[in-house]
Amino acid sequence: MIHHVWGLFTHPDQEWQEIRGEEESISHMYLTHVLVLAAIPAISAFIGTTQVGWSIGDRAPVMLTEASAIQMTIMSYLAMLAGVAVMGAFIHWMARTYDASPNLTRCIVFAAYTATPLFVGGLAALYPDLWLAMAVGTIAICYTVYLLYVGIPTFMNIPKDEGFMFSSSVLAVGLVVLVAMIASSVILWGLGVGPVYTS
Repeated sequence: MIHHVWGLFTHPDQEWQEIRGEEESISHMYLTHVLVLAAIPAISAFIGTTQVGWSIGDRAPVMLTEASAIQMTIMSYLAMLAGVAVMGAFIHWMARTYDASPNLTRCIVFAAYTATPLFVGGLAALYPDLWLAMAVGTIAICYTVYLLYVGIPTFMNIPKDEGFMFSSSVLAVGLVVLVAMIASSVILWGLGVGPVYTS
């Protein structure tokens, strides 16, 4: 797992070729990659929101209670695990349009590796600062999009022009999934399953 993570950051073209040549099950991918990496932003956010807190201007830091932070951590962790599976399923569904025929497992593997920069960027949550979160988040999103556009033609074994269209479709679906997750969070907060701050 770790050598693929490093390879995706140092030489993504070659790494996608290696990943494409491997046969990996969904359970193995989740156990060795997704469960571990998705824990990075979840645990980082727990530590950041309970030990450091958000500071707005000159005000004292605002922190979450540990019970509330654990609840939010579990919910966000499960959402990330589900998000990888949902994106993999969408990639599998869309592949038929582009004359690619990967199985569902390969599509979920692709979605998991593509999300790697987002997971690693979650380390920024250890120090919850608005500007730091925006800077690291922007870099992580840009590199994830780059991995998507570089990886689709290689991983799906399709021409680059089709790969560009396929990648753009996946990106659009990813934005819809993100908006849906944000909307779900707002609904849950409205139902009382929201953050509880320390006094």
